[in-house]
Amino acid sequence: METPSAPDVEQRQRARRLQELRDNQSLPLGVLGGLGGGAIGAALWALVTSLTSFQIGWMAVGVGFLAGYGVRLLGRGVDPAFGAAGAVTSLAGCLAGNLLTFCVILAREYHLTLPTVVSRLTPDLVLELFRVGFSPIDLLFYAIAIYEGYRFSIVAVPEPAAPAPPAG
Repeated sequence: METPSAPDVEQRQRARRLQELRDNQSLPLGVLGGLGGGAIGAALWALVTSLTSFQIGWMAVGVGFLAGYGVRLLGRGVDPAFGAAGAVTSLAGCLAGNLLTFCVILAREYHLTLPTVVSRLTPDLVLELFRVGFSPIDLLFYAIAIYEGYRFSIVAVPEPAAPAPPAG
């Protein structure tokens, strides 16, 4: 009987590790984590806008990171579906962040509380806010956030440890 070569052993170790990770992944929990991370990012985006009186598009990158990390943390996934969940929840978080930012601006302009403005939102008003507040650069920030959400969502499968060099 032949002894397996080092690459064969490494390949089997990697396959075993990948299967262990797949046995412990959960897409529903990953989506929940992504939504939570995206919501936290959206709230931070609105808070920063409220404190600085500037809408900072780079906040979208942070939203992408938080949504992606939420998917990774709760989902523990290694498959592309987890990346897709991170990308989608990142975009949702960015849209929510922009909407909350618009609400902060409206609340200031009309001397209303933020909860009052949010409670008066209608689908038509939301669409109008996005139409009026849209800037082409938003697409760039959304794209970066989607990429970050995808990238941070998937757990990296560690490579097997390299064998120690022979003593000599």
